Amino acid sequence: MAPVESTKDDEGHPRRWSILVALCAALLVIVMDNTIVNVAIPAIGKTFDASTTGLQAVIDAYVVVFAGLLISAGVASDRYGHRRTVLAGLLTFGAASAAALASWSMWWLIAMRALMGVGAALIMPATLAVLVHAFPTEERPKAFAAWSVVASVAMAVGPIVGGALVTAWSWGGVFLINIPVVLVALIGIARLVPNFGDDNPRRLDIGAAALVTIGMTALVTAIITLGETDASSTLAPVATSIALAALGVFGWRQRRSPAPMVDFTLYRDRAFAGASTAATLLTLGTGSVLFVLLQYLQLVHEHTALQAGLAIVPLALGTVAGSTLGSRAPARSSARSSIMIGFAATATGFVVLATLTPNSSYMTVALGLLLAGGGTGLSSPATYSTVLGAVPQSSAGMGAALNDTHQQLGIALGVAILGSLLGAVYRAKLPASIPENSGRSLATSLAYSSTHADKATLANAARTAFTYAHAVTLLTAAGCALAGATIAAFVLRSNTPRASTSTSAEKEDG
Repeated sequence: MAPVESTKDDEGHPRRWSILVALCAALLVIVMDNTIVNVAIPAIGKTFDASTTGLQAVIDAYVVVFAGLLISAGVASDRYGHRRTVLAGLLTFGAASAAALASWSMWWLIAMRALMGVGAALIMPATLAVLVHAFPTEERPKAFAAWSVVASVAMAVGPIVGGALVTAWSWGGVFLINIPVVLVALIGIARLVPNFGDDNPRRLDIGAAALVTIGMTALVTAIITLGETDASSTLAPVATSIALAALGVFGWRQRRSPAPMVDFTLYRDRAFAGASTAATLLTLGTGSVLFVLLQYLQLVHEHTALQAGLAIVPLALGTVAGSTLGSRAPARSSARSSIMIGFAATATGFVVLATLTPNSSYMTVALGLLLAGGGTGLSSPATYSTVLGAVPQSSAGMGAALNDTHQQLGIALGVAILGSLLGAVYRAKLPASIPENSGRSLATSLAYSSTHADKATLANAARTAFTYAHAVTLLTAAGCALAGATIAAFVLRSNTPRASTSTSAEKEDG
């Protein structure tokens, strides 16, 4: 086990703001990759003649592995030091990005996306854990807000840069751009970030890590295939059985272990459990929005990849504004109120986006994205502070990993569940003149229509069907956000200010 450093909770590290900048470079490449790939989905679909299921797998291969390994990565960062864990993750992420450029099939691309998820899992909890160590309690909401702002900027830069690369070159450019960003992050973190960690870390259980990753992968696979295959298919029930068995054994093994990787007693804390559940529900809705909306912009409104990327900018602008407001809210404002208001605003944005038609103006898109981004940004600092404030500082890596697991699992399930809903409703609304094999996605339907004399009629029918499915999907996403707000209202205490969440000392005294 590597020697690790620590700081006093009430003082913070003297270089904490420089440390934040270095960590945000690592965060940038993770978030930018997700948004870039969403922009490239239509181009990938055309190149490999992919179905909706295949396109979902490109997104979820990254997110599922990311979520499945976060707990183990959090334990590893506590045990070996957060800086070393981030550096290992960046190296893995960069190598996988380079290999993705050589993709000759969907399967290879999906495999490299999964390997990138391994790197992201090593990076994400360690960055949040370093912030817990480096910043005193009263400054953490500002640090988390800055962290959220960088994520929103990456969200804006990703589609724009990705759209430019896809338009000028090909979808492969969305992976090439990762390499220089990784190099910058490696240099900054190696020079600036101390090797914070836990002097008495939990044991790294490889078997448990394998079980939870297999379980999550099987669960998402079951959901995706349920929306794509017919009733006679055995893949969905087999994947469901594997998921239940793997996750069940993982839970049983953790409860019997004298030093479990996951401290399930944290879920007895209503602040931790309530904020975590609310965040999962929100990300379940938000995880599918770009997947759906970017197809709408490129295939219904016929935007180029660059134009679609530029169209997403209001989402990032709203998140920046919301994060700024969330970090500067008065002390009397509770975490519960910030989460409730933010989630409600996000739900309103989704409802606005659900009203889109093939002839809607861009102002509707911009308004919906601005509301959704603003709500997410407003609620994020309160959510992070509530969840991580309930975890002892010595286990910051594990706590950050659980926080990220909830959110990444929400994104994975969102793409799987709402993506399958999108596909099912779309196929149900397609006219019978479009054969089943050409109704796997809007891209395949448009490709089929282009070969027929009545191509304009068929293309319009396909776009109308997709728009209807888009509306159903976005309304479901709004319901997820409202469910999160409801949980926050009933579970979180109203008298807990965001800047005074429980510290490790309070937990030990209590």
